[in-house]
Amino acid sequence: MGKEISQIIESSKDAVLQEDLERVAASGLPFETMRGASVLVTGATGLVGSMAVKALACCNRIHRLGMTILALVRNEDKAKTLLGELADREDIQLVKGDILQELQIAQPVDYIIHGASVTASKTFVTKPVETIQTAIAGTEHVLELAKDKKVKSMVYLSSMEAFGITDPSLPSVKEEDLGYIDVMNVRSSYSESKRMCEVLCAAYAHEYQVPVKAARLAQTFGAGVPKEEGRVFAQFAKSAMSGKDIVLHTKGESTGNYCYTADAIAGLLTILLKGTSGEVYTVANPSTTIQIKDMAKMVASTLAEGKIQVIFDIPEDALAYGYAPDVAMHLNADKLMKLGWKPVYDLPDMYRRMVKSFQEQGL
Repeated sequence: MGKEISQIIESSKDAVLQEDLERVAASGLPFETMRGASVLVTGATGLVGSMAVKALACCNRIHRLGMTILALVRNEDKAKTLLGELADREDIQLVKGDILQELQIAQPVDYIIHGASVTASKTFVTKPVETIQTAIAGTEHVLELAKDKKVKSMVYLSSMEAFGITDPSLPSVKEEDLGYIDVMNVRSSYSESKRMCEVLCAAYAHEYQVPVKAARLAQTFGAGVPKEEGRVFAQFAKSAMSGKDIVLHTKGESTGNYCYTADAIAGLLTILLKGTSGEVYTVANPSTTIQIKDMAKMVASTLAEGKIQVIFDIPEDALAYGYAPDVAMHLNADKLMKLGWKPVYDLPDMYRRMVKSFQEQGL
């Protein structure tokens, strides 16, 4: 038997993250419509998926919604380690499964947050076929489940990489401002398959009336990022914490767009509960747009108080690392903001809170 909901908070070992989860629960979204519902989260051991599980659990506890949260995972041991005590709570059910197979879920499913995806840049170039198959076949299986279960709403987690290389003359990039993707570049296995999955969502909404929406997420980080995270934003923060110089393996001229973890989850829940079926929404904090090299310098000067430097060490085989092509776009989130969503934390605060979260985790 699981433990009662009231007995276990969602992140007992990370006070910063717990504060964020409770802020999501207090966001004023119409959570009452989810009373007694069953919510499926795929990719529940990933950063966004695990954050979604924790945020839903927090909303469930605070608002006493009586929800059942189904966390679809391939590795139950990994899920239990990641979720900790939360995995024992009676409103959380770990469902072992693989989206590459037809999903067999006996109980009702009212809402779906589909976050299962290949996310490692190097995998995009070392295993492009698997990257495409996971995206397209996996999303089709989830959409079929949504159709069969007659869900009330579904959100597909797309990526800002679906935009491709946009027109650099645009002052800001809206959802319809898609750019160029080189389909003969194997790294496009990720960006092009994200586009195709968005088309699949639109097709299921049109042909089968599945109430699915797509969310193009900017790069997401903040409290809740595991201390083992190895992506660039985490490497910058760890360099600042350890007093080591930040080393860039590219010129850092690509423009990044970001969103704080809890802000992103609030955005996804806004789309889930208030979005229009068959539509796509950008989840990004427009104030965070910055070139990678400038973000590195900001971390070195602000977080490390100028005690470290930014060093460029560009390898000859940089393409083998799977780095995204340089882009110069400033994402526009007006469409999501019109639904009532508003990001809270800017880039320096995103880093400060992530560092505090790392410290809470014992880094």
